[in-house]
Amino acid sequence: MVPASQVAKFSSALPFFLSFILIPLVWFGAFMGGWWVVITPLVTWYLFSAIDLLVGLNTEDADLDTSDDQLFWYKLLTQIWVPLQFLTIMGLVAYVARADHLGGWEVFGVMFGTGVMSGTVGIVYAHELMHQRNRFERWLGDILMAMVLYSHFRSEHLLVHHRYVGTPRDPVTARYNEGFHRFYPRVLRQSLHSSFKAERELLARKNLPWHSAKNPFWRYWGLQGAMLLCAYLVGGWYGLFLFAIQAGIAIWQLEVVNYTEHYGLTRKHLGDGKYEHVMPRHSWNAAHKATNWLLINLQRHSDHHYKPDRRFPLLQNHDEAEAPQLPYGYPFMAVYAMIPPLWKRVMNPKVRRWRQIYYPEITDWSAYNKHKTPMPR
Repeated sequence: MVPASQVAKFSSALPFFLSFILIPLVWFGAFMGGWWVVITPLVTWYLFSAIDLLVGLNTEDADLDTSDDQLFWYKLLTQIWVPLQFLTIMGLVAYVARADHLGGWEVFGVMFGTGVMSGTVGIVYAHELMHQRNRFERWLGDILMAMVLYSHFRSEHLLVHHRYVGTPRDPVTARYNEGFHRFYPRVLRQSLHSSFKAERELLARKNLPWHSAKNPFWRYWGLQGAMLLCAYLVGGWYGLFLFAIQAGIAIWQLEVVNYTEHYGLTRKHLGDGKYEHVMPRHSWNAAHKATNWLLINLQRHSDHHYKPDRRFPLLQNHDEAEAPQLPYGYPFMAVYAMIPPLWKRVMNPKVRRWRQIYYPEITDWSAYNKHKTPMPR
């Protein structure tokens, strides 16, 4: 147990600031051109995974009695990232739109790396911010999601995913034996529909129509429109195209992580549309130290779903007795996900083993495999 006094120190928060290295890296790639444009994804996916092999796992837990005031440095890093990312994206759109030294594939490479940055760090920070109760941090989360044109993620995540994870009503729970290339178009379509439906139903319970000013989709559309306008102002129509590239890459980064987090894990149907409560066993856990620095403990996902209101430095690690474990951190698992036969060879035996451990009484998994169990009430 790491005492609160130690957690509160800047030195304890400092490793999480390593993610800020991605900002100078995307600029360096843009300035240098050539193969330097791929430096950001290489560092994000492979260097941090290599450091994992060197530094191992982090199974220490912070004292849960640590107060919110003692988490100043951790809150600061997610908040200051917002203006830095905005300036980086718009600055790169303006620069690349006028850069004569960059060829077509180099332009794509720069914006690809920018999307890796805004997806790997920006969306993960937005996820942390949108889970907070104060309006300021939620607004910051919305601003980050607008930078990647995926604002409805907040509604889908808070109102659908956390409530219905591991059931047929959650689009983001990847089905057993479902390859990422089938999962991705399905989740893009279904998550937009389910998020809007969830907000509409929430408003209806308050006797308000879907077009009420209280529908957050108006905010989403307004913020996204503002981002598109900024991209146009700094880079014209070409700038809009560049902005859209980084947004698309960021969305892909988000959904490949979503695919990894719950692949094949389902909650037991208890009958009558009732499902067991969410437990640590319903998310894949990864205690890899360096990639958890990069992703601000997102890989302690088992605890996040068990206790969604915990700030990231207080998330607890769950060992293999409590939660299924990934063999590598999310960045390397994302590479596996792009090769479905390899992914299934690694993960399907783990899912079958998980079923044997936690649900030996279930002998027929066919309905669970296809998400054909009854819709939750």
